[in-house]
Amino acid sequence: MFVVTNRIPVAPGHEEEFEERFRKRAHLIDRSPGFIKNLVLRPVQRRFNHQTGQWEQTTEQGYYLVQTYWESEQAFWDWTNSESFRIAHSNRPPAEMFAGPNVLEIHEVILSTEKAEG
Repeated sequence: MFVVTNRIPVAPGHEEEFEERFRKRAHLIDRSPGFIKNLVLRPVQRRFNHQTGQWEQTTEQGYYLVQTYWESEQAFWDWTNSESFRIAHSNRPPAEMFAGPNVLEIHEVILSTEKAEG
């Protein structure tokens, strides 16, 4: 399994609009061959300080994480080359919604654990 993570710095004041775009998305990726799931994660302005052992509030720029899970890396690349991908990304958000460039990362899952039933 492969996980593609898009780290997106959303500008202050644009968080609700950014989240609403995902709530209203067309769900085209959901029907793509090899697609498993999509997660959109909101940043929390707390960080763990390893020196003090305490959680602390922070004002540093957080990143929304948009993660898609795929059966194979090729399934992801096939999606990016599809007409559905082009349509899904045709309604570009305004540039001022972002506090900087996004970062796209691809990882191969080498271990996965989940809560045991019962």
